[in-house]
Amino acid sequence: MAHDYPADEARPRRRGRKLLIGLVVLLLLLAGLLVVADRVAVGVAERTIADRVSQEIAKQGAQSARPNVEVAGTPFLTQVLDGQYQRITIKLRDVRASVEGDAVRLPVLDVTARDVRASLDTLRTGQGDIVADTVNGAGTISYDSLAALLNRPGLTLGEQNGKLAVTAPVDILGQKLTVAGTADITVADNGAVALRFTDLDAAGLPNLPLARAMLNNYAKGISVAVPLPDLPFQLTVREVRPLPEGLAVTADARNVPINKVG
Repeated sequence: MAHDYPADEARPRRRGRKLLIGLVVLLLLLAGLLVVADRVAVGVAERTIADRVSQEIAKQGAQSARPNVEVAGTPFLTQVLDGQYQRITIKLRDVRASVEGDAVRLPVLDVTARDVRASLDTLRTGQGDIVADTVNGAGTISYDSLAALLNRPGLTLGEQNGKLAVTAPVDILGQKLTVAGTADITVADNGAVALRFTDLDAAGLPNLPLARAMLNNYAKGISVAVPLPDLPFQLTVREVRPLPEGLAVTADARNVPINKVG
């Protein structure tokens, strides 16, 4: 059997539901606005850091494509208020620097800064330092650039079975031969790449002690410590490793102003 409810009792319920729905919609709008504001703030910070890095790279006498900066961690605005950032990634492409007058090219240099400190005023005005507790870098040096530093006409470098391989034309006892072999590669105390060619040979090498001695002298001549360009962000090279695309370099630094790359 149907029951009728008073009209004045149904109206408050409907009004209550409308108020609840309105409140939910308002909260969703506010949340959306906060997300938009958060992403806008990230974009401003990333552009500011990219501008500063570009300026400092130019001051160092080097060149690169515009840095691609990514500030990790959400929400971003809470990091701004704290002045502490979890991680900032800086991707540099086509970096060109000079070593003793020769251009050295790094097609890729990826830098990750962790536990970064930057005040709100620094981001707003561009004045002051953006300091990272730790900075790690990973990049490649083109083999053409490295070969040019050895200053031997016709010498080429590459990767062979995980080792640094060399081929070069040589003149031994009036015969034009092609020397080939691999090198041991380490990082010297001053950050230079130390090359030691101990396994060189040449097809058609005369079976004479003098010919072998000349080949050994050539190996010694290219077994040198090759200086690398100063890396940004005070990075110190820790390891080098031959890869097909170039010589892979890993480096690190501590307590670094990342908006001062030198």
